[in-house]
Amino acid sequence: MNSKIWLSSPHMGGTELSYIHVAFDTNWVAPLGPNVDNFEKDITAFLKEDVHVAALSSGTAALHLALVLAGVQAGDEVICQSMTFSASANPIAYLGATPVFVDSEAETMNMSPALLEQAIQDRIAIGKTPKAIIPVHLYGMPAKINEIQAIADKYGIAVIEDAAEALGSYVDGKMCGTYGVISALSFNGNKIITTSGGGALVAHSKELAQKATFLATQARDAAPHYEHSHIGYNYRMSNICAGIGRGQMEVLAQRVEQRRAIYNKYYDKMKNLKGVSFVDEPAGYFSNRWLTTILIDPASGITRETLRLALEQDNIESRPLWKPMHMQPIFAEAPFYGDGTSERLFRDGLCLPSGSNLTDADFERIFKVIDAVFA
Repeated sequence: MNSKIWLSSPHMGGTELSYIHVAFDTNWVAPLGPNVDNFEKDITAFLKEDVHVAALSSGTAALHLALVLAGVQAGDEVICQSMTFSASANPIAYLGATPVFVDSEAETMNMSPALLEQAIQDRIAIGKTPKAIIPVHLYGMPAKINEIQAIADKYGIAVIEDAAEALGSYVDGKMCGTYGVISALSFNGNKIITTSGGGALVAHSKELAQKATFLATQARDAAPHYEHSHIGYNYRMSNICAGIGRGQMEVLAQRVEQRRAIYNKYYDKMKNLKGVSFVDEPAGYFSNRWLTTILIDPASGITRETLRLALEQDNIESRPLWKPMHMQPIFAEAPFYGDGTSERLFRDGLCLPSGSNLTDADFERIFKVIDAVFA
């Protein structure tokens, strides 16, 4: 069998080991340490804003802490984009709150501002003003975040930005990860850069970032013994993982450039194929193109499953777009405001192999399958 071509595998830059070696040489192998401090500074510098960063064990941890800091409690409601990975919604359930799912709009595949406002008005009418809104920048494509923020401001609701897939993306020069009250980043193994496992919370308020760090280190009060007046979590990033992150930050701009080149390669190959369409960048939008996605209209006689299974047969990984949360068994009873857009995107959408370490030989194999399917 041919070797595996992964959807998005880790891609080291070359200097990660030097930071890890320093951590070993100085015995900073536990959570916290110089790599963590400097990794946070690297992220802050990249985001080009007056923000404060807390490096954590995962993007999910960042979203969980963001909801805690927003005051979400059991019985509250939080509006969440339906078309997303479950990590966007699960932290709502951790707190005993109820997710209210909102459908996508077709231009960016992200939260529909129109349906968002409809959901807010409807929840307010029944006495359940949402405590927060979680929009997501899917596959690196920014959501209509300025419209979403304006609606949130109109009703006095906090925006918690899920930028897990969008490090390096921006709208009119403002980086994803710097919108809303708090944002979450992810450095999972398949992301545009990785710390093997990890994430970060980004806040405009220094006080919020410090409180996040406090809660992420088991909420230990200042005392010579272990004193706790708040529920805490074991969410801090290790100094070893942060060392990987420091090396990865050195190649982040290059990785964004590579992912965008991969998108262009697929676009040039497939733009004229019957039934195939891409998600273009709206004016002023810049996507890191973390994953290249296509839509295949089944009326063309070919479906996304036709191509996915053909790629799988050659040991090439591809993946349907995220199955919307309102279609998931675990959230079947949650309120949903939609028009069918995300269901159509899930039916027709496919993520193609997009790792920045793909070779010319890999593309030859991928394109050979594509040629055979669309012949």
